Amino acid sequence: MKITHVETLISTGEFAVSKRWKTVRSKLHRAIKAVAWPPGSKKFTIYPQSGKKRGEGNGVKPIKNECISQLLAQGWSTETQFEDESFSMLGGLDATIVTRSGPVAMEWETGNISSSHLALNKMALCLLRHQLVAATLVVPSRRLYRFLTDRIGNFSELEPYLDLWRAIPCTNGVLEIVVIEHDAESTSVPRIPKGTDGRSMSQPSM
Repeated sequence: MKITHVETLISTGEFAVSKRWKTVRSKLHRAIKAVAWPPGSKKFTIYPQSGKKRGEGNGVKPIKNECISQLLAQGWSTETQFEDESFSMLGGLDATIVTRSGPVAMEWETGNISSSHLALNKMALCLLRHQLVAATLVVPSRRLYRFLTDRIGNFSELEPYLDLWRAIPCTNGVLEIVVIEHDAESTSVPRIPKGTDGRSMSQPSM
């Protein structure tokens, strides 16, 4: 899988320029790039079919699950919950890893554009409350999202609101959006299953 763009919304304080963050960020990006389709292949090839009609297009959760598998191998935890009850309604974080400076989080978008806004707001609040020192949201590019579940959150629809998150008064932390895209298109590969019951994807070495 390709990373076509990284949008840095917040990068301030000691952690943002630390070797620790550079290492965690590099390993996270490596885990994202390691996602492949079909299982066992060395690149990510998408079945080029629109997801607008029922039963067509490609799912997203199997892609996310492959990245999570990569992160678990690095020592990350999944579905981290908040201790603050008033904050728990926002739900857990897809993956987190604890550094000496504090926790780092990753959210992989599998819902619609409202879900993307929620994810960024949730991570921004965590930065303000010093519950995180860095957070990354992974979303598809416009070129990829047209082949995925209809109306899935994507970078193009987030762009008009980027200045809002840039204005958050964080004094030590990082907030980024990573934009992903397929390596190739082919009707000879299977569609990626939708839902949570798709077969597991390969786990290429990192």
